[in-house]
Formats: sequence, C-alpha cells, structure tokens
Amino acid sequence: MSAPSSPPPQGQGAGEGGGGGLPVPVPAAVVGDDKVLAAAQHIVKSLATSKNAADDMIRILSGFDHRLSSITSDLFPSPGPAAASDSDPEASADREAPDAAAASLAAFDAAEQLIHLWDTTPEALVFEAPEDDAGHYLAAVDVAVDHLASSSPAFSGRAGVAVQLAMARLEDELRHLMLRHAVPLDASGLFCSLRRLSLGSMDDLDTSSEFDPATPHSQDGGGPDTARSASIAGNNPFDDQVFDLVRQEAVDELRAIADRMVRAGYTSELAQVYCAIRRDLLDECLNVLGVEWLSIDEVQRVEWKHLNDKMKKWVHGVKTVVRSLLTGERRLCDQVLAASDELRDECFVESTKGCIMQIRNFGDAVAVCTRSPEKLSRILDMYEALAEVIPELKELFFGSYGDDVIHDLEGVLERLGDAVKGTLLEFGKVLQQESSRRPMMAGEIHPMTRYVMNYLKLLVVYSDTLDTLLDDSGAGDVDHNASHNGTDEDEEYLKSLTPLGRCMVKLISYLEANLDEKSKLYEDAALQCIFSMNNTLYIVQKVKDSELGRILGDHWIRRRRGKIRQNSKSYLRVSWTRVLSYLRDDGHGSSGSGSFGSSGSSSYRIKEKFKNFNLAFDEIYRSQTLWKVPDPQLREELKISISENVIPAYRAFTGRYGSLVDSGRNSGKYIKYTPEDLENHLSDLFEGSPGSANHSRRR
Repeated sequence: MSAPSSPPPQGQGAGEGGGGGLPVPVPAAVVGDDKVLAAAQHIVKSLATSKNAADDMIRILSGFDHRLSSITSDLFPSPGPAAASDSDPEASADREAPDAAAASLAAFDAAEQLIHLWDTTPEALVFEAPEDDAGHYLAAVDVAVDHLASSSPAFSGRAGVAVQLAMARLEDELRHLMLRHAVPLDASGLFCSLRRLSLGSMDDLDTSSEFDPATPHSQDGGGPDTARSASIAGNNPFDDQVFDLVRQEAVDELRAIADRMVRAGYTSELAQVYCAIRRDLLDECLNVLGVEWLSIDEVQRVEWKHLNDKMKKWVHGVKTVVRSLLTGERRLCDQVLAASDELRDECFVESTKGCIMQIRNFGDAVAVCTRSPEKLSRILDMYEALAEVIPELKELFFGSYGDDVIHDLEGVLERLGDAVKGTLLEFGKVLQQESSRRPMMAGEIHPMTRYVMNYLKLLVVYSDTLDTLLDDSGAGDVDHNASHNGTDEDEEYLKSLTPLGRCMVKLISYLEANLDEKSKLYEDAALQCIFSMNNTLYIVQKVKDSELGRILGDHWIRRRRGKIRQNSKSYLRVSWTRVLSYLRDDGHGSSGSGSFGSSGSSSYRIKEKFKNFNLAFDEIYRSQTLWKVPDPQLREELKISISENVIPAYRAFTGRYGSLVDSGRNSGKYIKYTPEDLENHLSDLFEGSPGSANHSRRR
C-alpha cells in the first residue's frame, strides 16, 4: 500500500505537484528562509503524489542545488560584468558554501518528513506499495544517512532519529521480503525419490540384518543396500541442482535494503535478522530431507531398522544440503550482502550453522555408537558422502569464519573412518568367536559362509575408500600362519595385495578356521569332507565371480581349489575304501578253478564278500543320497570319481567270482546289483533327498 499523503505544505497552491513532479515557481513574496522552506515542502509534496516519483526523486535531489541557487539569486543579485571581473574568487566561494548547506538541510528536511510519515503507519510495508514509493523511501534514507555522516553536532540528533526509524523499518521490510519470497523445497518430489530409492535397493543380507548362526536364513544374492546400489534405481533428483532459495524478483530489493543498513552502520542488526530468518528456513529444509536432530543417546537407543533409514536419509541429505541448499545459500549471501565481504562470509557461516551442526552431530553419534557388522556398509556410505562434499564445502566456507566449520566436519570424517576400521576388527572377532554347535544335517553350505562372503563381496564396492582407510592400519594386517605355510611365495603374495586385499585374506582365514572347527561336529568323516568341499567351493565361487577375484588374485583361488581336491580324495578314501575292500581279490581263485581250498569254502567266502558289499553300499546309499552338494559340477565330479573307482572293481569281481554264487540257490541274495544298477544308484547321491527304490533289478 502507498504511504499516506502528507498534509499540503504551506506556501503551495492547489496546482503544485503536477507537471511530472517538477518544481513550480515560488511566489516572489516569499523571501529568504521562507523560500528554502517552500522548496523543501515542495519536495515532500512531490514525493507523496508524483506518478513518476522514482525519476522525479533523482531529478529533484540532483537539481536541488541549482534551484536553490536560482532562488537565492533573487535575494543576492549577481553583480554586473564589470563588478564580476573585479570580484574575489574566494569571496564567491564563501557565498556558495551557505547555499550548499541550505540545500542539504532542505533535502534532509524533506527526507525526514517522509521517514516520519511512514513511521506513523507501521502496518504498511514500503515494498508492498507501488514501486515509486519504495524508490522514494530508499532515496530519503540515503539523504538521512548522508546528512548524519556530514552534519554538525547541533543537527546530528535529528538525523540520528531519522536514521534509527528508517533502519527499524528496513529491518522489518527485510524480514518480510525474505519470508514472503522464500522458495519452499519440493517435499513431495523428494519423498517420492527417497521411496523409489528404498524400493529399488537390494534386500538385506538376511531377514534380521544380523547373522544368527542358529538360523540358516542367509541367502545368495543378498546384501544390504548401499547408496551406490540404490543409485541404480534412480539418482536423487536434488543432486547438483542449485535452488533459488529466494525468488529472484526480491533479490534486488533485499540488496538495496542491506546496502543502506551497512552504510548506516547497522551491520550487526542486519546480520542478526538475516541469519535468524535464513537459519530457520534451512532447518525446515533439513526436516523435509529427513535429516533429524538426534543426540548420541537417542542414536544408541534407536532400533537398527529405524537407524538404517535415518542413515540412508542422512547420506542423501548431506549431498542435497551441500550441492543444492548451501550452494544456493552462498549465492544468496553474495547477492544480498554484496556491500561487505566480511559480512557476507560471517552471515553465511552463521546462517548455515544449524544445518552443519545437525549433519555433524548425527555423524558423530553414529561414529561412537555400538559397533556391529550390519552397520558397516551404511557407515561407509556416510563416510564417502561426507568425503565427497568436503572439497565442495571448502569452496563455500573460506576465510577465518569457514575454517572452524571445515575442521569440525573433517573431524567427523576421521571419526567415521575410525568407526569403519573398528567395525572391521569387531567383525573379525565375531568370526573367530562364533561357536554355534548345530551342524548342517546334509553337509550343506553354512549360513555363516553365505553371510560372510556376501558381506565381503559388498565391501568391495568401497575398495578405494577401504584401501585408504586400511593403509598403515592394523585392521589390514594378516596373521600369516592363519592361512598360509609361511613360504617365500606366500610372503610375496601378501606383499602384492592392497590393504583391503590383506584384510580380506585375514577375514576369510577366520571364516575357514571356524568352518574347520564346525566340520568336526560331524561324526562321519566323509560328511566332514563334503561339508568342507561345499563351503570352500562356495567361497571360491564368490571370489571368482566378483571383484574379490581381482583383489585376491589367482594365487589365492588356486590354493582353495587345491584344498577342494584334497577333500575330494579324502572323501573317497574314507567313504569307499571299506566298500572296495569287499571286491578285493584275496586269492580265492577263479570260478571253477578249485584253487586255494575247496570250492565250498571259496563259495562261502565269495558270498560273504558280496553280502558285505551289498550291506556297505546300501548303507552309503541311504545316508549319502540325503547329503547335499548344491553345486552341480562338483556333484557330478564326485559321482564320476566314485563310479571310476567302484564300477570297474565291481564288474571285475562279479565277472571273476559270479559263477560261484550263480550256481547256488538264492543267488540274487548275494549278487544284488548289476554294474548298471550301481551306476543308476550312484546318480542319486548328494541330491539331498531319499533315493529312488526302482533302480534295483535282478540279473
């Protein structure tokens, strides 16, 4: 709304104020000081009523000295040419000085009236009035500020009051403009984005996000979602998007207000109102982003599921805050507070202090909370997000005001890094101390093996970060005796690994040592071998089919494949040696030869061998069809190895001694299987289910 019109000044006619705001002739009867007062009153009238007041203000004030000099020329006529030529230049200067002072005083009188006029209507806002009124008011403030700076002590009191009133109003105007023209963050779009990120991420390693050795629920392909994996589903739409935090049409007005408050010496008042408003608005943006203010105690008490969500929001929130909000805030400070570099930096730091503290406090709380393996990937996400934006923050926070901010955030980054290393050490202790006593009934892959390998496979995503953190850190040291024989080749291999590679070797060695202990829970030595083969092969496949293979190298893989071959040989020896012993030629002689004792004695012994073979084979068949070898290639290789050892021996034995049994009654009781029957039965092994009863047939 426009400022209320001032009362018609004395000495002016009804037609004054027309003609585009230009001054009208002053009556000749008005002389001396009355002429100055009339001129000043005319300015006030023009300010309040002119349609082109913005331009008129400039013309009135810039032309004021000229009009005053023309008015004073009536009182002090110029001397004639002769007199002028003889006049003293110093005397002319002395006469002009009072003229300029009178003009300045008249201009201040007009400005003072306008400032007081607006002060009588505190509910009215200058920058909601027509544009001309704002221009008039700012020009009046300029006059009052200049007059205060140059006035004598006798007049400084009036000027000081006028400036004080003007600054109070400008402070209110600044507050109103910043609130009215603040650009809100698009909460709905952001929440949709976060929901999409959540839905598109990978499932957790297991249903509880923690390894429970008593519950075989860990599955292949699982892994806790990370900021990197989540980006597959769609990037955060707020990354790298700088917001106009205040509508551009208001920036010029805000800068005009700030410039005058700085010139008037009201820098601290300007900083106070500016920072308070911007700080509150940025806090609202953080709430929209889901970055909450939580103390260390609150973070400690939050359930992992909820803490996980808060950590994810923090990761995305940090990037959005720095790349969008703080970058926009820096630009706004540079635009509005251009009058003072020091004020600009100070207000930026002060305005964003709450934002930075919220980011810092949550990061610190997570860094010191209880360390557990499931938190590691999320802490790494936080570490990488903060490490990524700190260089960008250094471009925003500079000088003495910004040094403390950067130092604090670098401290948070260091503590998050310590949390990563501490969590890895804790994970190693968990692997060493895990002591579940329930064996896998079928010799299958232990859930701990699935969990650990999926866990390590996930960590490879952070290989660059972990190599930096683990370099010269005890978390990457390897106990060489834990998994190697200490040969020169092994020493060279370990030296060739990255810090993360050495850490992986150590953690896998802890896993393997634990699995070796768990294999001893099986009473059947053959099942121990199957369990070891299954788990070792699973480890090898996870390494070979991921970036772990690049990190650990072929040397490590060859070692584990050699261990699988040793277990395979051990299995054949333990499981089938007794069966094959019944097919061994003990010197009974061939059928019909009559050698080595009577044929009756030989027949009896051969029947006993067939009978014992059948019993031993049936026992293996019943138990080992229930055993499970999940990998089809390993399962087939085991069956082939068994067949290559058993079938030829059985065929040779039946061919040589079968006639001794066939000639008697109930020969089928002893020669229960043909070689083809055995082949079919062997195909049922390691499938994890009872074998078919239809394989056997009589000869």
